[in-house]
Amino acid sequence: MASITSSIGKALYKVDIRSASGNSIIADEPEELGGKDLGFSPTELLTASLAACTSATLRMYADRKGWDLQEVKLEISLSRNNENNTTTLERTITLIGELEEEQRARLLDIANKCPVHKILTHPIAINTVLQPA
Repeated sequence: MASITSSIGKALYKVDIRSASGNSIIADEPEELGGKDLGFSPTELLTASLAACTSATLRMYADRKGWDLQEVKLEISLSRNNENNTTTLERTITLIGELEEEQRARLLDIANKCPVHKILTHPIAINTVLQPA
C-alpha cells in the first residue's frame, strides 16, 4: 500500500509531500494560479505517475524477455472537460531499439496493464476522515 503525507503552511499553494519510505517532493500551483511554480502541479503529478509507471513496466517486461529495448519515451497530456465532467489522458509512447512488430504490439498491451493505468481506468473510491486538530 502506498502511504503519503502532505502539509501546507502559509506559503500559497506550496505543498510538502513525503512518502513512508522517506522520499519527498514539492507540489505547487503555477504563478498564474497564485503559486510560485516551485514543483509539479497536482495535475502534473497525476500525469507523471502514469508516465513513471508505464515506463518502468515496459522496462521490466522487456528486460525479463531479453528484448532490445534501448529507451522508452512518453508524452502524456491531460485535458479536463468541466462541462461534461470528463478527463482525457493522451499517451504517446516511443519505443527505441531493435524490436519486431509483434514485440512492439506486446509492449503496447503491457503499457495498458501497468498498475497506475489500471487504477485510472477502473472505479476509484476515496474515503475521507476529518481528524480533530
